[in-house]
Amino acid sequence: MATAAPKKATIYRMVMPAHTCPYGVKAKDLLRRQGYEVEDHWLRTREETDAFKAEHGVKTTPQTFIGGERVGGYDDLRRFFGKAVRDPKAVTYRPVIAVFAMTALMALAASYAVLGTPFTVRTGEWFIAFSMCVLAMLKLQNVESFSSMFLNYDLLAKRWVPYSYVYPYAEGAAGVLMAAGVLTWLSVPIALVIGTIGAVSVIKAVYVDKRELKCACVGGDSNVPLGFLSLTENVMMVAMALWMVAAPAVLSMPY
Repeated sequence: MATAAPKKATIYRMVMPAHTCPYGVKAKDLLRRQGYEVEDHWLRTREETDAFKAEHGVKTTPQTFIGGERVGGYDDLRRFFGKAVRDPKAVTYRPVIAVFAMTALMALAASYAVLGTPFTVRTGEWFIAFSMCVLAMLKLQNVESFSSMFLNYDLLAKRWVPYSYVYPYAEGAAGVLMAAGVLTWLSVPIALVIGTIGAVSVIKAVYVDKRELKCACVGGDSNVPLGFLSLTENVMMVAMALWMVAAPAVLSMPY
């Protein structure tokens, strides 16, 4: 029985001493996973790269050729194989879901390590506290960018701009103190204030004014839409603050 001729593709990609194009590596890997034998041509200098672009009338590399026809760059290659291509401007909840999923697992792990079981009251407390810490960390990566996005909808920040710079530090401090269970006289007021203002701001912007905005909850460079999950972050802070006030009395009640 005759065997089918192997599928072949040719790729031109930058592989220089100080830089290897990551999209070239991805394109080569994709071709191999699709069953292609790859003829791999390295563009080793900037001059080689510029000459290749000029010859083929393209602006970027890598460039893939299949059957003598140019397919294009990495995104073009994904489209060629019928795979999804990420739209950098598309809104997504993925960053927030990733944060909450990871902090939930961290809380379960911490409870198991400290208390011997993952399902405790402390698990819920740590989940919220860890979420506050991680969300604050994401904001603190670029406070300037966060503040600019935050000013689009936060009611207090619009009136007092420095609050947009203070917010991530306040959220992080409250989260750390709540995780440790110390200085509740400080962490509770912080969480109540920023959580309440945040919740009211989101409700007004999204549900009253019907504005379509991006949320600064995971930093100022995200495409997370302002809405339910943004409101959830603030409600969680308020709920945690109220719980820390009520918990001593609730947990000491006889059963």
